[in-house]
Amino acid sequence: MQDATPNFRDALILTGGGTGGHFFPAIALAEGARARWPGRQICFVGARRGIEARELPAGPWPHLLVDAEGLVGRSPLHLARSGWKLWRAVSLLKTLWRRDRPWAVIGTGGYGAAPALLAARDLKIPYFLHESNAAPGALVKLVAPKARRIWCGMEAARSMLPGTDCRVVGTPVRQAFLRDFRPAGALRPPFQLLVLGGSGGARAINEAMLELAPALLDRMPEWQIFHQAGSAELERLKDRPRHPRHAMVSFIARMDEAMESASLVVSRAGASTCAELKAAGRGAILVPLPTSANGHQRMNAVAMAAEGRATVIDQAADLAFRLEAILLPLVGDLKNRQSLSKAPEPNRAVELCLDDLARYFG
Repeated sequence: MQDATPNFRDALILTGGGTGGHFFPAIALAEGARARWPGRQICFVGARRGIEARELPAGPWPHLLVDAEGLVGRSPLHLARSGWKLWRAVSLLKTLWRRDRPWAVIGTGGYGAAPALLAARDLKIPYFLHESNAAPGALVKLVAPKARRIWCGMEAARSMLPGTDCRVVGTPVRQAFLRDFRPAGALRPPFQLLVLGGSGGARAINEAMLELAPALLDRMPEWQIFHQAGSAELERLKDRPRHPRHAMVSFIARMDEAMESASLVVSRAGASTCAELKAAGRGAILVPLPTSANGHQRMNAVAMAAEGRATVIDQAADLAFRLEAILLPLVGDLKNRQSLSKAPEPNRAVELCLDDLARYFG
C-alpha cells in the first residue's frame, strides 16, 4: 500500500479488482484515459487483497487500497465481518471525497470495486460501469440503476440489466494488445502450448496438465508448455516432477508476448482472457470455472465456440483424459489447429467507452 492518500480532486477514479478479469479492463481504460487527457489525474481504488494489491504498488498509478472482501458465499459470521469492512471502507471514501470530489468513477466489477462505487452513488458523483461478462455480477446489478452508462462486453448482458442505459462495446484490453500479432500459422517449432488458469491459477487445470504433459510432450517433440500456475499453486506444486519442456511460472506480466508465442492456449474463460485471445487471434481450449457467478464463464466460452475460436470442456474428474483427447489432434495437425486461430479482431472498447465519457462531460 502506498504511503500517502492520492489527490482525488477532479480525478478520474478507476476501480475493479479481486481477479485479473476485473482489474485488467480497468488498467486498459486508465491507459486510454491517460493518453486522451494527459492533464487529468487518474487514480485507482481497490482492495488490500486480490490482484490489485500486488500490481498497483509496482505500477505507475496513484492508488488507495482499502480493507474489503467479498460477500457472496460467506458464512453468517464472515458475512457480518465483510459487511462491517465494507461499511468502513465506504465511510472512509465518502469522507475523503466530500473534501476532494472526483471528476468521475469507472467501475469494472469485483468486490474491490464495491466501496468506491457505493461511495460515488451516495455522494452523487457521476459513475460508469463496465461489465465484461455475459452475466452481470451482483455488484453491477446493485449499482446499475443510478449509473450514467453501463458498457457491456457482450450482448447477452444487456437483457439482464433492464431499465438501465447499456451500450455493447466489447471488453477493454491493455495497450499491449492493440497492435498487430504474428499469425499463429507463421510460428515455427518449437511450438508453444500456453496454459492459463486466471491470475490466481486453477488447481483443476494445473493437476490435469501435470498428469497429461509427460506423455503429450514425449509424443510431440516439437512442442513445449508455458504454464501460468498462480503463486499459491506454484508453491504447492514446486516439488512435483514434470517434463523438462513443461515450464511453470506464478504469473505472466507480458501476456501479449506469451499469447503471440503460443500456437494454442488452454485457459479458463474469463471475459478479459477471451477478449485478449480474440485480439491476438489465438485459438483456445476453454475450461470454464464451474463456480463462476451465474455461470458467466461458461457463457463466455460458449460465445467463443460459436465464433469458431474455441473448444469448450466442462471441468470434471476426468479432465486430464478429456483434455488430452482434444489436445492430441490439435497439436498434431496444423490444419486442425488453424481452424481455431481466426484473424485477430480489432478491439475498440477503450475508445468507445472514453468517447461516451467525453460526450457526457461535453
